[in-house]
Amino acid sequence: MVERSLVEPLKNDYDITEINSRYSIIHISVDNFYMCVLGTYPYHIFPSLYILDSYIGLEKSGVSAVQYNANLALFGQGVIIGFIDTGIEYQHEAFLHIDGTTRLQSIWDQTIETGNPPEGFTLGSEYSRDIINLALQNENPLSVVPSTDENGHGTMMAGIAAGSSNDIDDFSGVAPEAELVMVKLAPAKPYNKKIFQVPEEILCYPESNILLGIEYIRSVAERLKRPYVICLGMGSSQGDHDGHSAIATTLNTMSSFPRTAICVSAGNEGNNRRHHRGQIAEGQRFQEFEMRVDNKDRSFSVEIWQSSPSRLAISVVSPSGERVPDISPGFNECRMHNFVMESSKIIINNIIIEEETGEQLILIRFEDVLNGIWRFRMINIDNIACQFDAWLPAGNLISPDTYFLVPDPYITITSPGNARNPITATAYNQLNNSILMASSRGFSAGTTVLPDIAAPGYALTCPIISKTNTSTYGNTTGTGAAAAHTAGIAAMLLEWAVIKGNYTTITGRDISRLMIRGARRESNIVYPNPVWGYGQIDILGVFRSLT
Repeated sequence: MVERSLVEPLKNDYDITEINSRYSIIHISVDNFYMCVLGTYPYHIFPSLYILDSYIGLEKSGVSAVQYNANLALFGQGVIIGFIDTGIEYQHEAFLHIDGTTRLQSIWDQTIETGNPPEGFTLGSEYSRDIINLALQNENPLSVVPSTDENGHGTMMAGIAAGSSNDIDDFSGVAPEAELVMVKLAPAKPYNKKIFQVPEEILCYPESNILLGIEYIRSVAERLKRPYVICLGMGSSQGDHDGHSAIATTLNTMSSFPRTAICVSAGNEGNNRRHHRGQIAEGQRFQEFEMRVDNKDRSFSVEIWQSSPSRLAISVVSPSGERVPDISPGFNECRMHNFVMESSKIIINNIIIEEETGEQLILIRFEDVLNGIWRFRMINIDNIACQFDAWLPAGNLISPDTYFLVPDPYITITSPGNARNPITATAYNQLNNSILMASSRGFSAGTTVLPDIAAPGYALTCPIISKTNTSTYGNTTGTGAAAAHTAGIAAMLLEWAVIKGNYTTITGRDISRLMIRGARRESNIVYPNPVWGYGQIDILGVFRSLT
């Protein structure tokens, strides 16, 4: 996945798929695959892998007060909320009008190749509102629109943000009159996972498919001339944690577009012990840190990032005591080491300048790794003071029993939540006003204030998938749920601003700043805060701040 300016010399050798005006996808044959192809080609052209961010709150956020205020009465009408996720249970009553017709504008299922892809795209099948309505009238809807949500995450996200009200089950989405667009992501292919040593059975999604989904939602809203919200309840711990990933930079730019809002989750890495920050004093020769590896985790990767002007070499010691010789930084470096006393194999790229960020990246990929304590020695080449950050993969890419022995819970907000302009939502327990311990914490590695806002994210009622009943409700917890709640509020603000004509050129960054201004803040907490951001989301507070 490369910037378009770099594509031209490669057109004769590879198939190219354009994503947007900045990025394109290069398709490389698996016959040319080997682990040090990352090294021959830059780190950033290999799509990062993203995981899902979620596994009563309406009054807390001031939503009900705004909906039932006669002068406001905001329900998201006329606004599109787009999701890039695991799909949607389109037959669920939460996504139907009273007359039984769909509230979906369209579904793009990237996993189904038997239908027609959207105009301008080359994969998957698109199902329009008319086709979905035909399916709903059929005795077997899936024979017409075969798109499903086997996981349930996308159904949950869409329901929290914009599910239709149901008094019997005491449920309502935040913006129950908004219209929906769902992109069902195609999961990462085996070699997408292999390059970063992710086990083949793990469900995750490549950055390239997410970028295509973002572009699709934008194109639908543009065609319909509607204001829109993009909600992303996914994250990745790859990258420098300072908003430089392809998705982060894309959403950063889109947040400056009029009539657009971007809501993303902060991640659930706050208490997973997967971040370590090291400090090396001036004149100090080296610094060491340790990582425990569980026997469940045979293959995974570690990323170590540090900023100029210092340079770091690295040495690794296995649990058996065998040491990998010092590896200094360089260009196009890729060193493979097979241990003599054990089956472990590691591939180390010590990249002196990672092209996307300009920072030093040490990427360590483990294969058939020995469980126990691994030790890393960071060697200070220039004898000047510096700091470095190490991150393990997020979510279920590794087990919770592999971790750093001296972890740092901060700077754990996942990409694209570490971008500057989108609204990054962390999750709190709205029943007792406590932050969820799993919620990732800020700030960014470059000290951008993140998260922006804390939203309800504990045991939120939501539509769920069921084999026996297409309209079942359950609950969910996590920052993905908090991002969906925030997306519903963003839709309400777009209705007020654009549909009702109060501020027709409002941008996503404007909406972010309005949410920050209207947030509830406790007197005993200093803001901005790396745990709470600027406070608890409160749409009623937004309108009070405008008076």
